[in-house]
Amino acid sequence: MLYYLIAAVIIALDQFTKYLVVKYMELGQSIPLIADVFHLTSHRNMGAAFGILQNRRWFFIVITTVVVIGIVISLIRLGKNQPRASLALSLVLGGAIGNFIDRAMTGQVVDFLDFTLINFPIFNVADMAITIGVGILLLDVFLDGKKNR
Repeated sequence: MLYYLIAAVIIALDQFTKYLVVKYMELGQSIPLIADVFHLTSHRNMGAAFGILQNRRWFFIVITTVVVIGIVISLIRLGKNQPRASLALSLVLGGAIGNFIDRAMTGQVVDFLDFTLINFPIFNVADMAITIGVGILLLDVFLDGKKNR
């Protein structure tokens, strides 16, 4: 149950921050938090990471549905036996559902975290959760591989 709560917190935080961006910022508006390093920039993405696969709304809805089902099944199987992998999956689950909500409702994902120093693609809380979750999964695979040797 803890892992679903973590996913729910990610979804709520993601949707709340996106709501604030949509409500209080104009599309394209950029607010420097650290000038020339980190800005809040109101952006919409109709594709995936780095803007690939633009205008493939139904593709993303189907893929995300399959991924969410797979994660829920994995969480049921792993549960408390593999807490690191379950934590990682809960982060990915929350992030996937957060972006899924945007795609299902409007066909585009609200992005706003903008590292201008390195010209990195603009992203959001859901993207961070997915990235951190995948990182933890990779760490888990690496650590389990070392343990099994």
